[in-house]
Amino acid sequence: MAIRTFGPNAVDWEERVDLDRLRRQRLARLNETLNRSELGAVLSFDFANIRYMTATHIGTWAMDKLIRFALLVRGSEPIVWDFGSAARHHQLYNPWLDYSDGKEGPPTGARAGISTLRGAFHPDAGIAEDVAAKIATELRAHGLAGEPLGIDVAEMPILTALRAEGLDVVDGQQVFLEARRLKTPDEISLLTQACAMVDAAYEELYGHLRPGVRENECVGVVSKVLYDLGSEYVEGVNAISGERCSPHPHVYSDRLIRPGDPAFFDILHSHLGYRTCYYRTFAVGSASRAQSDAYVRCREYMDQAIALVRPGATTADVVQVWPRAEEFGFADETAAFALQYGHGVGLSIWEKPIFSRLVSLDHPEVLEEGMVFALETYWPAADGWSAARIEEELVVTADGCEVITKFPAEELLVAGRKYWTVGGELNTRRESQSHLNTPHGDGLR
Repeated sequence: MAIRTFGPNAVDWEERVDLDRLRRQRLARLNETLNRSELGAVLSFDFANIRYMTATHIGTWAMDKLIRFALLVRGSEPIVWDFGSAARHHQLYNPWLDYSDGKEGPPTGARAGISTLRGAFHPDAGIAEDVAAKIATELRAHGLAGEPLGIDVAEMPILTALRAEGLDVVDGQQVFLEARRLKTPDEISLLTQACAMVDAAYEELYGHLRPGVRENECVGVVSKVLYDLGSEYVEGVNAISGERCSPHPHVYSDRLIRPGDPAFFDILHSHLGYRTCYYRTFAVGSASRAQSDAYVRCREYMDQAIALVRPGATTADVVQVWPRAEEFGFADETAAFALQYGHGVGLSIWEKPIFSRLVSLDHPEVLEEGMVFALETYWPAADGWSAARIEEELVVTADGCEVITKFPAEELLVAGRKYWTVGGELNTRRESQSHLNTPHGDGLR
């Protein structure tokens, strides 16, 4: 059965995403993973991990500031120390953090606290020491101060202060990523909804693309569609065209798109925290034989990879069908990294498992039902300047996989043809590359 794509609203006549179940199942998986580890607790400064643990969010403006932190102690409940009045908001609106059992006082799982603002606080203000004292107090209260404390990301003053408290600080990111590796049914629904929003953005972009449009204008078109549909955060839109396609710069510019250009895009946004990573390639006005051939090659590598995805297969099985770096113009796999690539998608866009010839052949990961990941392929054209890029997101099912990125990508689509004329008459059709296999520069006039 196909994965359902629900509307974003809550209704009483259909069972959709259950957000309370989502919160409970995420925390249960994190607790299970922590209990299987050698750690006594995990401490998070990373927004995605904090959200997974506590189901709290204070906006994307704060994602790069490392200002808030959350702790999960083995056998206990999560605590989040948050920025300013955000803690008070959690106390009022996040009942799942209330562990007071009817006792007076604020909920024990939502507290005011602040970290070092990436060094903006004066080093002598004692902020790092205060954070460390809060964490040490909780660990001692649970008799776990002598057990390893796992941290995902932190600033050096915080690490120094924690060690000054006598705590054994180790890497905790693997615990978080292991818990997040398999998605719950509600997470899969949210990831599918996020992709559906990008489907709509690509439809609008396809209709907008034509010679004279700038890459940054395309970014604006996509962002508006997504925010109008309720996106929480447009993390990025890679808009790459013309000679910028090879080598891939991974950042958009103000370049004017010209007749006969290739143009590929990666749309990354967040729906209730759940991300997308979703490439599509177009030709604008006309497609050359070199562009068409590059696209066919790129699509073949994608289809071969998708055909291998099933429970029990490994990341090594998938990357073996992809070309070696030397086959498409790079010195080694480090130089070609992220062009033939795959990565888990969830509350962040690069989660487990990772697919790359750089690591997967020697360190394969087994695919399991419930994984959600993106596979990306790339191929430079023989003309030396254009290229094709495709990305699909997949859910691993009991007997294979399902693709949840639905905007057409089986063949190279030509955008902007409705602005070109044939025999002096306006051509308003939007046709696929299969109707236009003409050399570069010999397209419709």
